[in-house]
Amino acid sequence: MRSPEQNRNGGLMTPSPGPRNQSQFHSTVSVQKNRRFNVLILIFRFAAFCFSLASAIFMFANFHGGSDSDCVRWYHFDAFRFVAIAAAIVALYSLFEVGASVWEISRGATVFPEVVQVWFDFSHDQVFAYMLLSADSAGTALARTLRERDTCTANNAFYVQSDISVALGFAGFMFLGFSSLLSGFRVVCFILNGSRFHM
Repeated sequence: MRSPEQNRNGGLMTPSPGPRNQSQFHSTVSVQKNRRFNVLILIFRFAAFCFSLASAIFMFANFHGGSDSDCVRWYHFDAFRFVAIAAAIVALYSLFEVGASVWEISRGATVFPEVVQVWFDFSHDQVFAYMLLSADSAGTALARTLRERDTCTANNAFYVQSDISVALGFAGFMFLGFSSLLSGFRVVCFILNGSRFHM
């Protein structure tokens, strides 16, 4: 009597390797896409951190003039205070997100539960991006107004440093905006597929 593993011609019946190999291939491709996606987010978040930190440093160090009574400082102006504080907040947030991205790439898991992480990233990206944009817009308007009204050439360095700080803030906003687009894409994936990792 033939064993049930043999067919009529005496050959062994083996399961077809096709579906299993295809599933492993798709799984490997999906893991590679997710890894590339995570590395891209990490790059954008690191760039946002660098530019917003530089913006905050330039503004916090922005004071020029001779004696203390003649010295022009950033905290004398509401808009420049807004620029400095917004850039510092975005730098701290971006540093946290850089750490979260490194954790996710190295461990393959999110810092918070997945549903919390998806909405945390997206909502905070939106809030901080618009906060930084509004601060830099206010700083731009104030710097232009002060430059037009002030005829003292001794304050030129103050205005130049203010412009640099605001420009760095806009660059930080740009990279935070790119991060926001990618985190928005993850929200859509989570809503449609129940997972932020489904690509």
